Amino acid sequence: MNILHILPSVNPAGGGPVEGVRQRGLRLREMGHSVEVVSLDDPANPFLASYGLPTHALGPVKNFYGYSPRLVPWLKRNGGNYDAVVVNGLWQYHSFGAWRALHGRVPYFVFTHGMLDPWFKHSYPLKHLKKWLYWPWSDYRLLRDAEAVLFTSEEERRLSRESFWLYSAREEVVAYGTKTADQRDSERLREHFLNAHSALRGKRLVLFLSRIHVKKGCDQLIEAFARVAMRDPDLHLVIAGPDQTGWVSHLKAQAGRLGVADRISWPGLLQGDMKWGAFYASEVFVLPSHQENFGIAVAEALGCGLPVLISDKVNIWREVEADAAGFVAPDTMNGTCELLTRWLALTPAQRLAMRLHARASFDRRFTIDAMAHGLLDVIRRHQAGGNPARIDSRAKA
Repeated sequence: MNILHILPSVNPAGGGPVEGVRQRGLRLREMGHSVEVVSLDDPANPFLASYGLPTHALGPVKNFYGYSPRLVPWLKRNGGNYDAVVVNGLWQYHSFGAWRALHGRVPYFVFTHGMLDPWFKHSYPLKHLKKWLYWPWSDYRLLRDAEAVLFTSEEERRLSRESFWLYSAREEVVAYGTKTADQRDSERLREHFLNAHSALRGKRLVLFLSRIHVKKGCDQLIEAFARVAMRDPDLHLVIAGPDQTGWVSHLKAQAGRLGVADRISWPGLLQGDMKWGAFYASEVFVLPSHQENFGIAVAEALGCGLPVLISDKVNIWREVEADAAGFVAPDTMNGTCELLTRWLALTPAQRLAMRLHARASFDRRFTIDAMAHGLLDVIRRHQAGGNPARIDSRAKA
């Protein structure tokens, strides 16, 4: 099968959707399929060479919306050469351009990647109003005319109906997951990380690994950590990830005011062996997000046998809770404090049992093979005429 993914960018700082497309694509290529990407990146960007999938970069773009005059002509010329076209994400020109070029001509699928979550409507009402101005003419039509709109959990599918009263889509929930490091290599990877961050050796590491963004709850994590830090002088928080909004200086000042600046490390974006080493060097993973469509890093942690402490706004929280692979609490400071407190109250035997549950949860639900086969199954079913019923929502915005 010949598959094309459309992304605004393949920059790894873009987080889960970029990595998800890459990992699924690499696995599908191993299975004998062809996977390519079209993006609006500048062809000179160095990260294109290391992405691992053939990428047609149609940038550069110099506007926030990501408009490129090259996208629609390229898709009209080439879209029919693929068995399936998958649009990843909303609210930028790559999605509207895909609709302009493909609707009525080439069947396509859409991953919303959590971008219809009503959290955005409540947290950014002015941005939501702006989206309303072009929703009926752009992304509404993109979803309406898609072969299927793909969600990575039932929770995401349910929430996506609540943002706009004008909503029409053929919905499908597909398996989503990630690739993890070989556990047989865990000691080498652990030492690789600790050799690079020697001050962390011998500490009980609580790992946050994600984009540093207001929706991730980093501020309440720091406050919650300050409340429990005195319970064990070896407890240490690692906040790893790219600072996309310039928030780190504010967070470091907050840690200083709370007296825990020396108990928090900021290693920045971790990739490759350094990322896997951070997982294996830590004793628990934490992500107290206010909104999280799936959480690739959550699945990566589980794959490393690392229990997870997550909010109930991470859309796979029900699965984590059902598998006893971690703890779940509300996305508040008190909820985050509860997560850390419950973890610290466990005995060593209980922590070990939860590590085993974490790995079992990953193997059961979140492998890269499940993700690859899930997309293939959806495409093949639609090619055979097995379209799901259309959902028309009139929920109030």
